Amino acid sequence: MNTKKVGQLILMGITGTKVDSETAAIIKLVQPGGIILFGRNIESPIQLRQLIEDIRDLSDEEPIITIDQEGGRVSRLRLIGNEPPSAMALTSTNDLKLIANHGKLTGLILRQYGFNLNLCPVLDITSLNDNTNSLRGRCYGSNPNQVIRNAAIFNNSMKREGILSCGKHFPGYTYADCDAHESLPTINRSREQWESEECAPFMSLLPDLDSVMICHSHYPFFEENSTTKPIPASLSKNVVTNTLRNQLGFDNGLVMTDDLDMGAIINEFGFEETVRKAILAGNDLIMICHRSEMALEASNVLQQMPEIDVIDSLQRVQRTKEKLTAPMDFCLDTVKEINEMIWKLRVETLGEELAKESSIEDGKRSPVEEY
Repeated sequence: MNTKKVGQLILMGITGTKVDSETAAIIKLVQPGGIILFGRNIESPIQLRQLIEDIRDLSDEEPIITIDQEGGRVSRLRLIGNEPPSAMALTSTNDLKLIANHGKLTGLILRQYGFNLNLCPVLDITSLNDNTNSLRGRCYGSNPNQVIRNAAIFNNSMKREGILSCGKHFPGYTYADCDAHESLPTINRSREQWESEECAPFMSLLPDLDSVMICHSHYPFFEENSTTKPIPASLSKNVVTNTLRNQLGFDNGLVMTDDLDMGAIINEFGFEETVRKAILAGNDLIMICHRSEMALEASNVLQQMPEIDVIDSLQRVQRTKEKLTAPMDFCLDTVKEINEMIWKLRVETLGEELAKESSIEDGKRSPVEEY
């Protein structure tokens, strides 16, 4: 299998605020389908746009350039601009216009920098475990109908500005009692319970989602006939292919794993085994966020796989890329104007005093804050 061809199945992170020679060599050789950026890659507006242009210049095919820009504490761009309100804060206002505006402004600011896909909306449901499972403040409601209504408004508003979306985290972290960044959660729910709650937002929004992220949670009911150790949803054919693709009908949409560098995975499986299992489960993109050099190893593993195991995923990646929108011409004044509108939205949502209290990004509550 051609090295550059299978690289399209890799979504990788890079280390710094510019493309150094080592990173450039990896990108040139692997030709990843996409790049995900984090706070460690962001220094200033001009620097960020230049970084994305440099990545595009190294890519033979237009790459997916993505980020977690949800709002609240999971908003990477707040390092160089204003922090949008969180999904929970917006939901608490019960003002659908504010949610729609959040989607619009998110799309506008991402287009300025050159992103083309945003890793949201979060479709998990708020639960009592939110303080321990990484979801605190990130959900659009405490019941399925609330999440469906609010997340759909955000999703449609953002997409109208030319940014593709990703519903996460299928099949759900709502009832997880630990953080998958650190260890694998086992969620003891029945199929009936799951279908009526966690599954409902995905089932409703799938027709309007460009991609879905599969989480590292273990639901025993998906693996009733398995005698092996717990299987994360991200590596489960029963979850990805049999349920998401076949049962729920997301057969042509792009599916990606959550970060394979998270504790729920690296503490349980070897890297080569993980890559193979992820693709065989039905994922199209494997996400490697923190060890750029592992993209080379992943590429080597993928090259050894029979073409029949990867051809469908390569086609879905290609179809998704046909929907990507080119970056807008960069204008620093426009960036400042959008950031002023984000501040106004924050004040409208939280009030003057609370708006001044931005989230602390130190990873103490959950690694998702700095991952």
